[in-house]
Amino acid sequence: MNPQNTIIKPRSGWETVNWGELKEYRDMFFFLVWRDIKARYAQSVLGISWAVIQPVFSMIVFTIVFGNLAKIDSDGVPYAIFSFTALVPWTFFAGSLTTSANSLTGMITKIYFPRLILPIASILSKGVDFCISLMVLFGLLVWFQIVPTVWILMLPFLIILLMLTAIGFGMCLAALSVQYRDIRYGMSFGVSLLMYAAPVVYPASLVPDQYRLIYALNPMVGVIEGFRSAILSTNPMPWDLIGIGAATTLFILMIGIFYFKRREKYFADVI
Repeated sequence: MNPQNTIIKPRSGWETVNWGELKEYRDMFFFLVWRDIKARYAQSVLGISWAVIQPVFSMIVFTIVFGNLAKIDSDGVPYAIFSFTALVPWTFFAGSLTTSANSLTGMITKIYFPRLILPIASILSKGVDFCISLMVLFGLLVWFQIVPTVWILMLPFLIILLMLTAIGFGMCLAALSVQYRDIRYGMSFGVSLLMYAAPVVYPASLVPDQYRLIYALNPMVGVIEGFRSAILSTNPMPWDLIGIGAATTLFILMIGIFYFKRREKYFADVI
């Protein structure tokens, strides 16, 4: 039997995802997801309750400031449930940006493995917090006696769109943060500003019609308004916002993958 020789050489140009390689490293991927989940709640007094505290306290503050004082329109539903419905996907998205930007620090060595699994694992580990917040949301629906319509069936599609959006942005930020440490330092400030570019504390109906399609280029606009339509039935399903947002998400996802793969070979040297 003749021995086989494998020659490894650097690739040039823009690379695509090697799905077969990712499948081979699936055990490492699941380990990283589980590691991030355990690390988040290790030696924590409140533990998994943090997944509820952040959106609930944000809801209370937003209800007092924007609902009671500023009198922001809430599309005919109580402002508390109006804001919390938006905070569920937004908290997941904002947390995903922060964790993915820091996902490559301390994990890059000269030993090869597909680095792409690092930001994706850090984002999917936030899914536990998302599911808990979603359960709290359905509890609030019972409290406010709101019955979802058949459009609730759109929720899985919106969740997939949310995750793809987070992964697309997350891969871009992960690759950039290796070269530019300012990315990690400015994440909290940037995420706070981005929240007001999405209809978290206000409805998208306040945006003038002539700017609606431009506004929809932010993929979180379609996701958040879709959540409200699917769960609260505040407005008809915003297909225009969702469609444009989905196209933007696919574009960002492709850019994120290609840029990440382009910079991947330099990660170990820079870090």
